[in-house]
Amino acid sequence: MLATLLLAAMPVPAFAQNVQITQLSDVSFGAITNVGVDQVRSQSVCAYSGLLGGRYSLTATGSGAGGAFTLSNGASVLPYEVQWNTSAGQSSGTNLVSGAALTGQTVLLSCPLLQVTNSSLIIILRGAALTTATAGNYSGTLTIMLAAN
Repeated sequence: MLATLLLAAMPVPAFAQNVQITQLSDVSFGAITNVGVDQVRSQSVCAYSGLLGGRYSLTATGSGAGGAFTLSNGASVLPYEVQWNTSAGQSSGTNLVSGAALTGQTVLLSCPLLQVTNSSLIIILRGAALTTATAGNYSGTLTIMLAAN
């Protein structure tokens, strides 16, 4: 089984660019051979808010039915989980619910100026779901949107 997730940051009008997320990249799980074990991929990103105190909210939406976090290979779907952590280099965080804003997030480091990362986006394929998945190439899109909070 091969799984890939494409990440997209929503374009933002110029007047609203006081919040942004950068350094997102596509997530590839490659060929999964140990299907009974959770597969975790984490990437460090830059979440930035120009508001006083660096406050923002984050909303994630998947490409599955109703915005669900699922990968597809045609007829079969494979659910995944999305987590967010306000520290870079993490492999676990707060679970996100598709379409629901995770509010009260703050930025401690202004990464656009310092060229560093300050948050982690974590994608998890649970072993329980993998054991029942049909073999094949799975893909999907995860959209991340930051908003001033």
